[in-house]
Amino acid sequence: MMRVYGAVIKLVLASISLVVVSGAGADVYIQCPGDLDGDGVIDNFGDPFHQEHPNAVCMSITGGDGYVNMADTTVTGGDRGRQLYMFGFADVTGVAPADVIETATTGAWFPAPTIEVAEGDELFLSLTNVGMAGRPDLDDPHTVHWHGYPDAAPVFDGNPDNSISIHMGGTLTYYYNANNPGTYMYHCHVEATEHMQMGMSGNLYVTAAQDDLPDGTDLKGFTHHDGYSYAYNDGDGSTYYDVDYPLQLGSFDPEFHDASENTQPLPFALMNDTYPLLNGRGYPETVIPGPLANTANGILSQREDSLITAIQGDKVLLRLSNLSITQYFTIFSPQVPMEIVGTGAHQLLGTNGADLSYMTNSVTLGGGEAFDAILNTADLDPGTYFLYTSNLNYLSNNTEGRGGIMTEIQIVDPAAAEQVLLNDPVAGPQQVSPNLALTAAKAALAEQGVTIGDSTGWIAERDLMLAERDRLLAERDQLTNP
Repeated sequence: MMRVYGAVIKLVLASISLVVVSGAGADVYIQCPGDLDGDGVIDNFGDPFHQEHPNAVCMSITGGDGYVNMADTTVTGGDRGRQLYMFGFADVTGVAPADVIETATTGAWFPAPTIEVAEGDELFLSLTNVGMAGRPDLDDPHTVHWHGYPDAAPVFDGNPDNSISIHMGGTLTYYYNANNPGTYMYHCHVEATEHMQMGMSGNLYVTAAQDDLPDGTDLKGFTHHDGYSYAYNDGDGSTYYDVDYPLQLGSFDPEFHDASENTQPLPFALMNDTYPLLNGRGYPETVIPGPLANTANGILSQREDSLITAIQGDKVLLRLSNLSITQYFTIFSPQVPMEIVGTGAHQLLGTNGADLSYMTNSVTLGGGEAFDAILNTADLDPGTYFLYTSNLNYLSNNTEGRGGIMTEIQIVDPAAAEQVLLNDPVAGPQQVSPNLALTAAKAALAEQGVTIGDSTGWIAERDLMLAERDRLLAERDQLTNP
């Protein structure tokens, strides 16, 4: 323990000296045990620094600016909706230090790159501030705040009141010992209202050590097998799931973003978020698989879709979080009941260990809150179901109706899934449902002459989604108003 503690202290001191000197030289210096060339990838597991940290996991990200498009395409009349200037993080793990700033300039993602680590991992997260190319008058520092991380060392907490802020051209490596499973989130804590409104937030979660128990372990009558996953170390299999999806709620005020881009006074008191977002998109773009490119520079700035797919009988873990700075949201699934098993990265248990999980069709999240919800698809017929906000004013993309916080839950027939597996030997037992859904989607679109992967492919797919959405809504209206 003392060796690890000493290594961490050395890491802190090196990071502090780096922040002090790197601004002038704009050097990118990644600290990662066993990384030989500074790109954030472990190359030598025999390295003495790595031997002190055998469970090290490394990731290199940047803080800067960029662009995203909203989903109100009927208003703009184009392939993408309204373009917004934004701040954000980007993943540059594997990029050579000399290329990081050029690679990430105006390359911010929204939401930020997802951080997934396993319980027991030691995360070395390097943040480089690449500056604001769209606003060269700004020299804003950035931080990473792991929201909900227990017992965070002040230097790594990301709150600029008591920790380091990374100035333009500087790099800081954060250290986290991930000992508590659950759903978290992260964001920049410098000028938090502005930077979070502008897009500096992302999904973060820690998987449970119980996943790695020996095959055949008895959990109070529940038998664990290789490949099984759990939301928490429940001891009885009660938080078992087959596939998980992080879903982060947020919202943008387009006038605030435009004011920032145009170097105008920022309307904090008038902030009005009219773009409700799920993983950085409004419906129907929430259900378009894969990343979307912006119309400013073609960067794939929206990388996270929210399409939920599962084989009938699967248990689906939704890792729900809200980092909107203005709104509460209620997530509602009228046909698919959900079991809330955790909140704030804690399993719902009483002081005496009693199970406090509960069944519901909706959950309300305020800013900074996270919930773990398990959907059981055993009693659902194969088909498409919906997950959306019950706040009807948030089912819109600015002035365009029928959008906002909504996504689809696609339940695949087991027989059809088995056939897809026969045709897709690459699909393995882990996270197989998304593979099945993507394979099925590609096959269906291929029959219509559409190839996913190029720009025309996803645009055509988006148009098909829009047509199907309008058909379903018309069908609903006919049933409710015969």
